[in-house]
Amino acid sequence: MWISRRTWMVNAFACIALPALGAIGESVSAKMAKAAKPAKVVKLVAQKFKYTPNEFEVKVGQPVVLEFTSVDFIHGFNIPDLKMRADLLPGTITKVHLTIEKPGVYDFLCDNFCGSGHEEMSGRIVARR
Repeated sequence: MWISRRTWMVNAFACIALPALGAIGESVSAKMAKAAKPAKVVKLVAQKFKYTPNEFEVKVGQPVVLEFTSVDFIHGFNIPDLKMRADLLPGTITKVHLTIEKPGVYDFLCDNFCGSGHEEMSGRIVARR
């Protein structure tokens, strides 16, 4: 029985390359699943003139979702070192997603003037390995 060169090449590819590509795909999928860390949720309340809590810890490289509730005013949330900010509207939950890649202390503050005492409305995120 005679097999054309094209048929032989297709069969050779199917027998050699496809299983190898499948193994590579499984390896990449396993690495991606391993790398996908669940997000830590931190619930915060903003009200004149404080954040509650005003300090919390996160792990370096772990995704974090900050869920803000503003009680009384359109407060701001600003992390200058991460160039990240959001407006916190009363009666809604505002979600801020972040992943801190370097250990350290990251200060945050309200950047919408909310009255006498506004300057004290701040907090910090401590990122540890």
